Amino acid sequence: MQIAISSASIKNWEGDILIIGLLENELKTQLEIIDKRFDSSLENLLKKQEFSAKKDDIVSFTLLNESPEKLIMVGLGNTEDISINSIRSVISKAATKTIGTNGKIGIYIPWNLVEEGSAVEAIVESIRLSLFKDIRFMSNPESHKKPSELELIGINLDVEDILKKANKTCLGVELARELVGAPPNELTPTILAKNAEIISQNKNFELKILDRSDCNNLNMGAYLAVSQGSDLEPKFIHLTYRPKNPIKKTIALIGKGLTFDSGGYNLKVGAAQIDLMKFDMGGSAAVLGTARAIAEIQPPNIEIHFIVAACENMVNGSAVHPGDIVKASNKKTIEINNTDAEGRLTLADALVYASKLKPDAIVDLATLTGACVVALGDEIAGLWTDNDELSESISKAANRAGEGIWRMPMHQPYKDGLKSILADLKNTGPRPAGSITAALFLKEFVDPSIPWAHIDIAGPVWSEKGTGDAPAGATGYGVKTLVNWVCDYQN
Repeated sequence: MQIAISSASIKNWEGDILIIGLLENELKTQLEIIDKRFDSSLENLLKKQEFSAKKDDIVSFTLLNESPEKLIMVGLGNTEDISINSIRSVISKAATKTIGTNGKIGIYIPWNLVEEGSAVEAIVESIRLSLFKDIRFMSNPESHKKPSELELIGINLDVEDILKKANKTCLGVELARELVGAPPNELTPTILAKNAEIISQNKNFELKILDRSDCNNLNMGAYLAVSQGSDLEPKFIHLTYRPKNPIKKTIALIGKGLTFDSGGYNLKVGAAQIDLMKFDMGGSAAVLGTARAIAEIQPPNIEIHFIVAACENMVNGSAVHPGDIVKASNKKTIEINNTDAEGRLTLADALVYASKLKPDAIVDLATLTGACVVALGDEIAGLWTDNDELSESISKAANRAGEGIWRMPMHQPYKDGLKSILADLKNTGPRPAGSITAALFLKEFVDPSIPWAHIDIAGPVWSEKGTGDAPAGATGYGVKTLVNWVCDYQN
């Protein structure tokens, strides 16, 4: 989609679809201006459809023999109600009403009431991502016409760099959605590694893929234990972005990469939705999606390590048993009391590996626990960290991205639930506070001198009905947050 700033006003803009944001407390005044353009009484039409510009109100009209052909009015609420996220929400809804047209969209909102740069970024992301549809696996996909041009009307700032960043971020989100949405027979650990290889062909990237023997030499007993029940080979992915400029910061981003999770011998049954366990690599999708965006953005002063311990969790005669004891690469022993708590085992060795790189910060993303979904629902991720500065910076990046996140407690007394009679710790604790004990487990494998954050995305990685700028299915959650955080953190 081509995106540009229009020098026209509402009175003379030419295109196919015009989207206008209206204020509840300024509706009459705004309509007087719009009426002059269309020579009609929109006020009466809007009253018939009970549109009063309340927050998230939306109505559309087809205009015969007119340019634009379609007018979409969206409610922004009262002046004091306007926020970047409320704009993001209503523009996402408006975008879906443009499907079926492959022409030009124009958007006007009261720019003077918002921080223009942030609003531009939110609108561009909302429009582009709301129009995304994954049709790769349909033999006869229905025509998915969508607008080819977007113009922002009435902007006074130079927002060229913001437009470019938003577009580049969307590339990463779209890749993440495709990775999560792909079926497990199409997205294997090897294919996930091939996606990293494609990204590595961009400027300033290096790639290292460790196979089973490499990981065995590094004593990654926890990760390899999870993979041993699958016929597919594990792939430990280490993708590095290293610009030519002087490096001011180094970070590591780790994504859980279970391309399919059967639960192992603790097989997922009943309401566990085993058919959706292809999305158990949602963390790795977010990390590789971020790498895809970074390949375009090319931040100048930060080195980034993208790490994924990819494998399947399957059942065969070689699969790990409940009760087995394995040793992670930091020599800690783990009693596996639940083979369906496998993600934290793969992350354990990934965190030890990342810690040895001595980054300034480590952030991991994982579809780790159903307990987090119970606590926060399917639109909010959980955030665990002992570092207030890191928590604040990630939360700020997520809020700007329109991605829900909530800091959860690292309650140390709950670590007692991970005690094992035979090993250093068990891989799961009691049922209560399961997402907290999962975070406390991961903490055991991080160098305590390195600021670290864990983000549980089990809820927002997938949406049955669609949410925000994500149609039903994979959401690409985490990419926008990580891209914002990386760009902020380097400074």
